[in-house]
Amino acid sequence: VILDNGLVKVSLSNPRGDVSEVWYRGVQSLERRNHDKNRGYWDVVWYEPGKPGNIDGMEGTGFRIVHQAPDLIEVAFSRSWNISRRGSIAPLNVEKRYIMQRGTSGFYAYAVVERLKGWPDTVMDQLRIVFKLDKDRFDYMAISEERQRVMPTQEDRDRGKRLAYPEAVLLTNTSNKALEGEVDDKYQYSLEHQDDRVHGWVSTRDRIGFWLVFPSYEFRTGGPTKQELTSHVGPTLLGMFGSTHYAGSDIDTTYRSSEAWKMVYGPVFIYLNSASTGSSPRVLYQDAQLKMKLEESKWPYGFVHSDDFPSWQQRGSVSGRLVIKDPFRYMKTMYGSGAHMGLAPPGAPGSWQRDGKNYQFWNKTNNHGGFSINNVRPGTYSLYGWVPGLLGDYKFHKDVVITPGSHTELGFLVFEPPRNGPTVWEIGVPDRSAAEFFVPEPEPTYINKLYKNLPKDWYRQYGLWERYSKLFPVTDVNFTIGVHDYSKDWYFAQVTRKSGAIKFQATNWRINFDLQEVDSSGNYTFRMALAAAFDSKVEIMFNYPYDRQPVYITERVGTDNGIARHGIHGLHWIYAVNVPPNVLRKGPNWFILRQAHAMGPFNGVMYDYLRLEGPPKKAR
Repeated sequence: VILDNGLVKVSLSNPRGDVSEVWYRGVQSLERRNHDKNRGYWDVVWYEPGKPGNIDGMEGTGFRIVHQAPDLIEVAFSRSWNISRRGSIAPLNVEKRYIMQRGTSGFYAYAVVERLKGWPDTVMDQLRIVFKLDKDRFDYMAISEERQRVMPTQEDRDRGKRLAYPEAVLLTNTSNKALEGEVDDKYQYSLEHQDDRVHGWVSTRDRIGFWLVFPSYEFRTGGPTKQELTSHVGPTLLGMFGSTHYAGSDIDTTYRSSEAWKMVYGPVFIYLNSASTGSSPRVLYQDAQLKMKLEESKWPYGFVHSDDFPSWQQRGSVSGRLVIKDPFRYMKTMYGSGAHMGLAPPGAPGSWQRDGKNYQFWNKTNNHGGFSINNVRPGTYSLYGWVPGLLGDYKFHKDVVITPGSHTELGFLVFEPPRNGPTVWEIGVPDRSAAEFFVPEPEPTYINKLYKNLPKDWYRQYGLWERYSKLFPVTDVNFTIGVHDYSKDWYFAQVTRKSGAIKFQATNWRINFDLQEVDSSGNYTFRMALAAAFDSKVEIMFNYPYDRQPVYITERVGTDNGIARHGIHGLHWIYAVNVPPNVLRKGPNWFILRQAHAMGPFNGVMYDYLRLEGPPKKAR
């Protein structure tokens, strides 16, 4: 099946529905040496609980023209599931669709994926669209204004030295000698959904760009701060719609036999552009950004011919104003400016970050706490929120029901962040990230040059878990309130200490503070927010030596693998621990945070924020 508008020509395999060729300005962009089912394709990683994992290419078995007009064509490749196919393909009905418009330098792709009630329980850990580009042409990758560079080749990786896990390779014999000695790892190029709106590749030889544009992230599961892969060596361009990356098994990707489910992934726009000979690749990225903003302004698209994709007239909206009531922090009620407000499936406060199966709709509040969430699909939602700089999750006390054409005005919404008493001391900023803490430069032998002059991205460098043992060879972090600076003295991740070739030790971080007096009128409260956790267990001790019984132990927490995958956060966790006044003393005190699970280099946590509160009392 050929789609051709005179600017771009796309060849689609029939009936599979894979993209086998993309022609633009006389150049075929996809890797011709790959089988035509391994050039532009969709796939899903799935398994039935207790059985091995599988990859399903979501291949169609039937083709039809959905709509054909002088200015637009939409085609579909579909397949249906029945019990006779159990075990061979994922239990899904799939319809992959492609749209081409006249005068548009690209094409649209989306998929309607459905499960019927009664189908087998299934876990789907990843669903994506992939483009494998011509490796002789596309050599420059761009995922943001700052993060773009000439990339190594797959052959460079194959000749390199494998590091602690397969994705990370030290480049030792590269075709481009300027890249020799660098580390390549696809996880160094991850982005949050809210920041990943366009990324792709440039052929510096042809001055052609191949871009994937997300006009919305409503169909990308896990919320705005969910991190995902973008592009990586291949050259490979990824459109990740849902996965367990930076979340692990804590994100819900299990589909039960008792529930029917349907979701539309996309449309996304595949954009091709060009520049004059000698132009910087950045020119092409900047043009792709402009195209992204144009596509975003057209969302939801009015040209999609699917009953499962509601137009803007069939959607609804919700608005309100968030105010903050925290009398121990503010003298008066404050506007919740810069807050993230979102509609997601009904659940407990903060549950949106663990939802891996459904649509979410988010926006930010203005300086006066006002927000409007538009173009919401009909359905029943909870309204969630969180405010950078304040601990805790907001949730509106009622469900929000969206009907076609509806507008719901919620008025003033009061968020009371969790607090029992006045702040005695605090470490960090409650923003669901460990970015404010000390992130060291990497070992010179494990550098990615892209980040050398980008200190805010140093956490993306390889091997920082090993740097801890070198920076703290004998004793662990020993932090004194009022003396030390958390941006210089608090390591961004509490990891294990390497002891010998294959042994690892638990680490004990100490917080020292003075109390002029101990208020015996009630319990103090220690609040601990984690920005990330991987197979860890935090034990908390108050004024005790290491060999005493902890007063609090977290469960084995976290599967996000954020330490190994260069994330400055994964999923967010909040703990509140009572501190009886009799364990405190006038004068010097200390708390110990022991990360006790030490089976390997990647066990550990990243702290978001720590706070000690005094006993409950009437605020000013």
